[in-house]
Order: sequence, then C-alpha cells, then structure tokens
Amino acid sequence: MPVIPGAEPYRHEGGEVGVLLCHGFTGSPQSMRPWAEYLAERGLTVSLPLLPGHGTRWEDMQVTGWQDWYAEVDRALRELLERCAQVFVFGLSMGAALALRLAARHGDDVAGLVLVNPGNKVHGLAARALPVARHLVPSTKGIASDIAKEGSSEIGYDRVPLHAAHSLRNFFRMVDGELPQVTQPLVVLHSTQDHVVPPADSARVLSRVSSTDVTEILLEQSYHVATLDHDADRIFDESYAFIGRLAPSVGKEGTATGG
Repeated sequence: MPVIPGAEPYRHEGGEVGVLLCHGFTGSPQSMRPWAEYLAERGLTVSLPLLPGHGTRWEDMQVTGWQDWYAEVDRALRELLERCAQVFVFGLSMGAALALRLAARHGDDVAGLVLVNPGNKVHGLAARALPVARHLVPSTKGIASDIAKEGSSEIGYDRVPLHAAHSLRNFFRMVDGELPQVTQPLVVLHSTQDHVVPPADSARVLSRVSSTDVTEILLEQSYHVATLDHDADRIFDESYAFIGRLAPSVGKEGTATGG
C-alpha cells in the first residue's frame, strides 16, 4: 500500500548530536514533522521513522504488533548511535512508551528523553474486553486529531484495529514494569485536557522512573496531539533547551550547527 501523502518518514543528516522521534498509535510522522524540522534547522541529526502498519490504511495495522513498532525504533536508534556522539529520544503518546523502553534497554546510549502526553495504559471497560472483542469486531472508532487548534489536523487512521490495540495494551503493561530501569534525564510535557490519554498516565510514568533529573511541564492550551497544537512552539523550544543543557556543543559556533 502506498504511504498517505504527508505521512512519510523523515531523516536529516546534521551534527554529532542526534534525535530519534517516535510517533503515536494509529498516527504517522506527520504529527512530529514540524518538531523534527525545527531540530534539523538547528543543526541536529534527526530520524523520524514510520512505524510498521501506520501511514497507509488501518487494515495494514491489523497484522502488526508492538514487536514490529519497537523493532523499527530500535533499528533507527542503532543507526543514529553509529554516527552520533549523543542521541536523545522524543516520543508522543505510544511513541513516548517506545522511547521509555529504548531508554530502559539501551541505558547510557540514550542521553535523555522528552515525552509528550505519554501513554501508559489502555483505559476503560473496552480495554478489558479486548482479548475477546478483537476476534469478533475488527475495529472501533479512531482517536486521531485530538487537537484544540483550529485548522490543525493529524494524518492518522479513522479506525482503531483491535488486534493492534490488544498488542498495545500488552506493550504498555510491559513498559510499565520496565520504568524503574529508566534513569536518564527526562522532560514530560502533558496537556491538562487530553481526550485520548489521561493525566494519570504521565503521573504514573513520573512516579515509577528512576531518573533524578526530571522536569514536568503542563500544556494548558492543547489536547492530545500537542505537537500540532497551540503549545507546539513551547514543546520545540523546551526540548531544544534540554538538549543544549546536556549536549554543550549544541548551538555553539563551529560545532553541531556546522559553523
């Protein structure tokens, strides 16, 4: 299946500091593209992969699971580590959970994390029904484009494939168990109004990681896809400042920016 125009993966070769960006469940790189381009313009090496089963049609996602999505970001991280001195991982929603697992498993190879509205659990009565329901009903209504900003929209599926949702539920449980292994510097930005992931998920992540360098930022103008919403510029600026604090070469003349 051809990729939906605008949902393509993105890559930029920049300096010695790299950033891997992980998009969300049923979404696409489009939700992170402005963030990726902001970082690229500032001389960073940027990788924004398209997760398997995403960016085409929801039926393609039915035959994928968390192992496929995680394998893709793991591959992208290893690629960045081969050419960069430091690598940061940023994630939105499920992408934040993927980022947390990368941090738990790769240790010091991940220099720091920036998470936007991190998902930690599939909520509601429907979650408990998933193991059975997925065999009876192929999909349910979509979760894309939870955005407050007028005229802004997300390229994502209008249906949620239930086999994939069941796999996501299992993935969230596994990552929750791995959170104490996360020790890296961490910024969590979460919306006060989010119709997809409740604030409880951010609170859970913050309470279970072992990181000591932790910043929590509330996004009061945005819904779930905050990277395309009113607070996008703030997310971009805060993430760049975070990298600058931990990677002193960033923004200095003649180094990561290329002069």
